[in-house]
Amino acid sequence: MTKTLKLISPVDGSVYAERPVAPPAEAAKAVARARAAQPAWAARPLQERIDLVLAGVARLGEMTDEVVPELAWMMGRPVRFGGEFGGVKERATYMAGIAADSLAPLMAEDSETFRRLIRREPQGVVFVIAPWNYPYMTAINTVAPALIAGNTVVLKHATQTLLVGERMVRAFVEAGVPEDVFLNLFLDHQTTEELIGGRAFNFVNFTGSVNGGKAIETAAAGTFTGLGLELGGKDPGYVMEDADIDAAVAGLMDGAMFNSGQCCCGIERIYVTASLYDAFVEKAVAEVSKLNLGNPLEQETTLGPMANARFAAEVRAQVSEAIAAGATPMIDPALFPADDGGTYLAPQILTDVTHDMRVMKDESFGPVVGIMKVESDDQALALMNDSPFGLTASLWTRDTARAEALGARIETGTVFMNRADYLDPALCWTGCKDTGRGGALSPIGFHALTRPKSYHLKKA
Repeated sequence: MTKTLKLISPVDGSVYAERPVAPPAEAAKAVARARAAQPAWAARPLQERIDLVLAGVARLGEMTDEVVPELAWMMGRPVRFGGEFGGVKERATYMAGIAADSLAPLMAEDSETFRRLIRREPQGVVFVIAPWNYPYMTAINTVAPALIAGNTVVLKHATQTLLVGERMVRAFVEAGVPEDVFLNLFLDHQTTEELIGGRAFNFVNFTGSVNGGKAIETAAAGTFTGLGLELGGKDPGYVMEDADIDAAVAGLMDGAMFNSGQCCCGIERIYVTASLYDAFVEKAVAEVSKLNLGNPLEQETTLGPMANARFAAEVRAQVSEAIAAGATPMIDPALFPADDGGTYLAPQILTDVTHDMRVMKDESFGPVVGIMKVESDDQALALMNDSPFGLTASLWTRDTARAEALGARIETGTVFMNRADYLDPALCWTGCKDTGRGGALSPIGFHALTRPKSYHLKKA
């Protein structure tokens, strides 16, 4: 019997889409086609590859009217916020713009006697395992530079956003990218691991859970396949005494609650200097209380359902445990009658929290944030670093030198000052500790998707 993947919509619990899982032999043949197509794709001029990739991105943008409600049905993001095409276009366009310089040979000598240089060679076949929370933007981080660099790409998308890979590939193929250069496959975990373990790919990029990352590393063990892993996060915010408190409240609450808190670099814990603590909490509660939880297909909704009932159940469990241990809930649940105990989950701000509580240590990935009072930079630093994760940290101050000096001591991949929850394609997107390894975007992203090849040519 053929296995099927079922996408259960968080909007109403219905089966929104189904797709058959590719049998192992069929999947292997598809990857073999991608490998066979790679040399010819890499042989095309760089500008030609860039033009085709940007044409694919533009074609995807033309599908926005279909994509926006489709995303709402698949993972719950309210239609009022539109799709992800702005971010997709920004990232792809930036990477296209730096491709020539990032991929240019490094010349050591070109004399009458020697020509010595290092070239960037494509890895070969790049496997992208993409998540559901920002399904287009997270995928394009690797898809666009991988194709530009001369790789072929196989995409496997999360079941919760089952239709995204199919739509992305259709857009790129319609724009002129050869069919076997960019493929979408519907795979189960076993076939995925067998392909990785069988050296089907030259590079694997995975965005998802820590346990998922461990499974990828285990599957790749002994194959020497390159890996890029962006895993969990528990990103902190720190509000210093000279911060613009209104800007800090607006930025950090948006970072904590947007997309129902389901953001890779969303804010999950906040530390506020004692002199601003009471005012910050009061303003934060007022800000979050204005959210409108409801059907994401309705324009007035600002907070949609979580993508899956089990995700919401984990957040509820963390909140309940924290309250039982002494935390104080600051948001009145009566303000959010749409909370149904399932995917529709009211936002929450917790005070009187400690790092003994899971809500301040484990990834929540939902609309909840804990706020703690701190007395100094050193105390805030110790708390920010008291985490198994390290993706981003958000510092709120008017003092750039102070933020940069403190940032140097934070165990994180990105340090923000006076903003949060943003991915700058000019900077390397990376993390440390259990957040994973590797880096995407920026010139470093191209380096991950290529390998150095040295030429030592003696002329006489």
